[in-house]
Amino acid sequence: MITASFDDITVGESWFGRGRTITETDVVNFCYLTGNWLEIHSNVEVAAATAFGQRLVQGSLTFSLIPGLVTWDYRYIIAFYGVDHLRFLRPVFIGDTVRPALRVIEKTPKDDERGVVALEIEVHNQHDEVVQAAIFKLLVRRHALQLGGTTTNPATEGHADG
Repeated sequence: MITASFDDITVGESWFGRGRTITETDVVNFCYLTGNWLEIHSNVEVAAATAFGQRLVQGSLTFSLIPGLVTWDYRYIIAFYGVDHLRFLRPVFIGDTVRPALRVIEKTPKDDERGVVALEIEVHNQHDEVVQAAIFKLLVRRHALQLGGTTTNPATEGHADG
């Protein structure tokens, strides 16, 4: 969870995000949203004849869930800066529960106001198998964003997605 300024984040710190079970509704909605109707995702009969024996969740769907499973504090996160080395290591099936494990692996100052934090992310399924891995990079403020009169902290009240 990124709930601190760039300077207060420590390389090596790690945590788990929340878990989420991926449903058939998720897969169908993602097919509609993206137009990715590959039959391995959308056709029970075709998928049954593959080595997997069933439909797969789109890797890009699993990837897109990660930011929603992690607590971000809007006072510090400026933007998602990029992703490197994204790998789909094991299949994810409808009904699987995924949960990201995150570890800060690098910090790179950009200027006096911000820096880039690199996070190693491994997405685990309910069997604790790593199904996906990537390096996320986030643009992070060096000082908390100050909003006039706002004392609410979404990081402590639920979920804030940067």
